Amino acid sequence: MKLARAGSLPERLRSLRDGQAAIRVATVGAALESGVLDALIEPRTTASLADTLAVTDVRLLEAFLEVLEAARLVRTGPRGHRLTRRGRAVLADDVVRAAYEGFSGYHTGLYHDLPVQLRGGPARSDIARHGDVIARLSRAFEPLVHDALAAEVERLRPARVLDVGCGDGTNLEHMLRAAPEAEGTGVEIDAVAARLAQERLARADLADRGRVLAMDVRGLLADPARLGGPVDLALLANVIYYLPAAERADFLHDVAALVRPGGTVMVVSTVADPSAFSRHFDLLLRAQEGEMSLPTTGDLAGYLTAAGLEVTGARRLTPGDPLHAVTARRRG
Repeated sequence: MKLARAGSLPERLRSLRDGQAAIRVATVGAALESGVLDALIEPRTTASLADTLAVTDVRLLEAFLEVLEAARLVRTGPRGHRLTRRGRAVLADDVVRAAYEGFSGYHTGLYHDLPVQLRGGPARSDIARHGDVIARLSRAFEPLVHDALAAEVERLRPARVLDVGCGDGTNLEHMLRAAPEAEGTGVEIDAVAARLAQERLARADLADRGRVLAMDVRGLLADPARLGGPVDLALLANVIYYLPAAERADFLHDVAALVRPGGTVMVVSTVADPSAFSRHFDLLLRAQEGEMSLPTTGDLAGYLTAAGLEVTGARRLTPGDPLHAVTARRRG
């Protein structure tokens, strides 16, 4: 009764639960960033672990290992420290690892730095600095995108496909598998990501039908022959929100110029809606250098229409999630 009368009991309980969750995320993030979890793939004593990680404050390391043991990531025994099943699962599933790296890092760092930024402090550079983590974390939604892609490929039976901003090439690989007679081109402005995408196609035995160009897709307008001809399906997955809103219709117009009459442009994007994650992601984008922001589904349809395309469909890819796909046809 004393606790209940002291303040808002529901909010006190909520704040404690939220705080404990924040500590759990930060704990795993620190265990990954420090290298402790990776080093414990093989059991080690404290001395061996300190030597491997060049740790000078062994007492602090011991205290951290006790935290990891309480979090059930590490188990300590007579022969030293080893990973638990949960600790191994964090390392085994790269989406899980990326989630802890992202949510203990730039996702929450946004709010740590926000008071300074609101008063004129420097803009953030998370997209440039943490592009690898962002790409890895986005893989959690790939099965949803792949289902939508498979349905569109089944409908179109494309001979040529184009993946704009293809990242590591997973969507391009999926399109080529879904259309076994098609040829595909990925365009990726980041040279490292483009190389990884080409390696993915090679590992999947798709290099004879797919290739990746390290360039801005607009460079193809001057040399469309590099595509082998107009494409039947052009995909832009989680690309549009990195462009300033004023440039999006023109960008889509340029992409559409590479599509044959009657072909399809498919835009997949997290959209602005009232959900908490959507509002958070939009804030994260707006805090970056440049002019980034989430579009609404209406915005996407408007950009495609302004680009001279006919919108043919729009749907949420999973209930309760702000990930949407909008398709549009190039008029004949």
